[in-house]
Amino acid sequence: MGKLRKGRRARNIGVLFESFADAERPVFCLDRPFDVAPKDGVRFDVAGLAGLVADLSGALFEAGLRRGDRLGIVKSNHFDVVLLAAAAARIGALPAMISSTNRPEVLRAILQRLDPRVLVADSAVLGEAVRAGVELAGPDVVKVAVDGADEEGAAGLPSLQDLRGSRVPPAQPCGDDEPMICTHTSGTTGVPKLVVHSPNTLLGVLTKLETMPLPGLSIRPDDVVATCIAFVHGRSITWSYAQLVRPPAKVVVIADSAPATVVETLREHRPTTLEACPNIFQRWEGLTGTHPELFERVRAFISTFDAIHPRTVRAFLEASKRRGAVWGQSWGQSEVGPVSLAVYTRRKIRRGEGKATAVTTNVGRPVPLVTRVRVVDPQTRRPVRRGRSGLVMVKTKGRCLDYLGETDRHQAKIWDGWWNTGDIGVRGRDGAVRILDREVDVIPGTSGIQLESILLERLEEASEVIVLGVPGRPPVPVLSVE
Repeated sequence: MGKLRKGRRARNIGVLFESFADAERPVFCLDRPFDVAPKDGVRFDVAGLAGLVADLSGALFEAGLRRGDRLGIVKSNHFDVVLLAAAAARIGALPAMISSTNRPEVLRAILQRLDPRVLVADSAVLGEAVRAGVELAGPDVVKVAVDGADEEGAAGLPSLQDLRGSRVPPAQPCGDDEPMICTHTSGTTGVPKLVVHSPNTLLGVLTKLETMPLPGLSIRPDDVVATCIAFVHGRSITWSYAQLVRPPAKVVVIADSAPATVVETLREHRPTTLEACPNIFQRWEGLTGTHPELFERVRAFISTFDAIHPRTVRAFLEASKRRGAVWGQSWGQSEVGPVSLAVYTRRKIRRGEGKATAVTTNVGRPVPLVTRVRVVDPQTRRPVRRGRSGLVMVKTKGRCLDYLGETDRHQAKIWDGWWNTGDIGVRGRDGAVRILDREVDVIPGTSGIQLESILLERLEEASEVIVLGVPGRPPVPVLSVE
């Protein structure tokens, strides 16, 4: 198992890469060049990433970004969104990583809360906003196009490539308890909320699970770590920290989840650990049959964000040729980070086949020394007995500082010092947590998540199932097939 590097744990993303710039590993291998550095190739050592962060901080400074300002980042999915955020945090500005998949009117609402001094966006994003008749930001906001594409809305704007090579300002990162970065929630209940974290909450507390010595899951010095996640999520920051503090031999960044891209990338870089969002694993499930060799070296599969279904877990574990292959599922939220961790083996998944309760709804026990969990009655706020369902509450020192521009909404989710996750769950006698549904998606008398798992088990041709609750009527399943 790799040993943790001592005495070098920078807590601010702005100086994280340069604090490890002399490290010999890992080597970062990309499925395509960074959008912010299209001519710089697809292989970077840590020094190369540190140099790119410094260069981008110079570009942002040249664009007018200063300490205390805010930066909006809206671009296609790639690890370079983290590097842009790091470049802004290096200056002491507050960056917000925002998904380009949001509709223009949603982006406008998010950016109004952010009130940025500078906005960096893909030309395609700027063009789509113009065609939709949406002004993403006011005239006082400096707009910079990530690329130099001749796109409506981006014409006449400076591009990052125009600004690169500018003088690099000195590092002036914020204090450990000050706002360092904004990420946003999924937006399933409306316009995504901007979640504000400090160096202490995000890298001081929420990275503890990443660096714990976990049997079967911890990074090893000879590992090839591959990941395909939404890099605008706070998870990408804690993940970056783990790759530097407990370095593998190689890190494989998969920005494009299209199966054809994944096949090409993993053929060249056979992973020993593989992380993706649950919906991406579902998208790849067919590859376990057509290209099982891509996964035969994987000893640890990791999923975060949403619930994973047993059928998907089974398909990948069976594709691995590693005797002790495991699947780790971390359950948590942007606001409080990872709350619990469950580990599934082939045996556990096989034993759960055909049962009415999906084994993967058991999301494990709370992270020791990091999080506490209790389940309460939604009306009285009093704890319910073990085995009874209720609202899942979390207490952690890694809780976010605020919702930017929505402080009242943030405060409303704090109940007597505990964070209301909005999830309905059950705490078992063994302390493990089982998630039933989001509070807003509750189907009386059953669990939508479990129904989806059962249907996926029984309908082999289905690639995705969503069960929707309808007041006064039976639930409605929506199926997607290949």
